[in-house]
Amino acid sequence: MKIELKKFGKVLTSRPAGKEAFAAIRPSLDSHADKIEIDFEGIISLAPSWGDEFFRALEEIYGDKIIYLPSDNPSVKATLDILKTDKN
Repeated sequence: MKIELKKFGKVLTSRPAGKEAFAAIRPSLDSHADKIEIDFEGIISLAPSWGDEFFRALEEIYGDKIIYLPSDNPSVKATLDILKTDKN
């Protein structure tokens, strides 16, 4: 299953928006999926607060089945690094 983040907007910045985005996609998630790919194509800005709400909720369902597709976007890279650091 692939989740295209651009369907939630090009600028993903607030904690409430991340929570709302997860609530919107939750009914369509398949808890038995082998993998979940997160696609950052079309994203201009991704903030750690949005990512924390959205990705942490996904991790509760899928654990290590989540694959973050490569991105050249500096805000995506920085957010994923911050979230990885906070996790450890």
